[in-house]
Amino acid sequence: MKEEIKSKFEELFGSEGDIKVYFAPGRVNLIGEHTDYNGGHVFPCALTMGTYAVARKRSDNKLRFYSMNFEKIGVLESTIDELKYNQEEDWINYPKAMIWALKSEGYKIDTGFDIVYNGTIPNGAGLSSSASIEVLTGFVLKDLFGLDVDMVKIALLGQKAENQYVGVNCGIMDQFIIANGKKDCAVFLDTATLEYEYAPVKLENEKIVIMNTNKKRGLGDSKYNERRAECEKALEELQEKLDIKTLGELTEEEFEANKYLIKDENRQKRAKHAVYENQRTIKAVKALEDNKIDLLGELMIASHNSLRDDYEVTGKELDTLVEESLKQDGVVGARMTGAGFGGCAVSIVKKDKVEDFIKNVGKAYKEKIGYEADFYAVEIGDGPIVL
Repeated sequence: MKEEIKSKFEELFGSEGDIKVYFAPGRVNLIGEHTDYNGGHVFPCALTMGTYAVARKRSDNKLRFYSMNFEKIGVLESTIDELKYNQEEDWINYPKAMIWALKSEGYKIDTGFDIVYNGTIPNGAGLSSSASIEVLTGFVLKDLFGLDVDMVKIALLGQKAENQYVGVNCGIMDQFIIANGKKDCAVFLDTATLEYEYAPVKLENEKIVIMNTNKKRGLGDSKYNERRAECEKALEELQEKLDIKTLGELTEEEFEANKYLIKDENRQKRAKHAVYENQRTIKAVKALEDNKIDLLGELMIASHNSLRDDYEVTGKELDTLVEESLKQDGVVGARMTGAGFGGCAVSIVKKDKVEDFIKNVGKAYKEKIGYEADFYAVEIGDGPIVL
């Protein structure tokens, strides 16, 4: 991949000057879904699939972008002084958002640059292709312009870019794990404080398998922002009596004792998911520490059921993948991952059963849905690097 993308860069923009190749991962969240904007815990890991970039500084203020994933669009141009969101500019709004976020906080980006991207993450699959581009762009700019910015700050700026520039009210999880991933570890992150620890994922006899529904979705046009607004309203209602800043501060018992304060049944269900999912995530990390893989699987299944019934973000495609997964031999657990409404599910499968699992679930999914799902047996990788 490194030589392929470098060759494309040189074909488009020439081979002179200091050209570097970079990589940032995608991510999958093992458990802790829709908790990151509710002050709860998440438990994601970075993947060895992700986004590559080749970049070189320019002496003028011109920006030239090209993606090998969208070859028909060709080279798109802008300048470092023209960073307004433009829907017609398609995918380059994500790198532009990151330049804007850095400049808005005083980081000096005083010339343009040429950049080529190539992602191995399926677009719209829910493995964070957009956050991968944002963090990768931040990492490239840190290197090209010698910016004094750490990776936690780059994650926060990626979230700012998504919230204030792109218009998706996402939490911090995606950018954080992509910026701070570690091989063979998941990150147990408290999204309220940004305190985190690396938890080794010791799957000696199991494999993480990601299942892509191939139902395309975009966060901005999903009901993502609506769910966040419902949780914020539920929190306001609880705060009339309780001294809390986030739903993530509540135990299941505290929620049950006070849920009557939430006047709408749907908002009550949304808040219940946020509270219970946070507690499931805490229990899942402990289960992994204690090498209780079966308990981790049970918590994953309970997570999916809650996302289906209380948060209502799954849909026929994701439910079919999870239901068919749980019928297979050697499956420890399965659940949707990401924002929902399409995208991916994640399963933990015994290594010697992976081949049969993919064949059987794939066949059942096509029969029920009418088109094929894609499957990826994945490895847990590091955060951004210069290649």
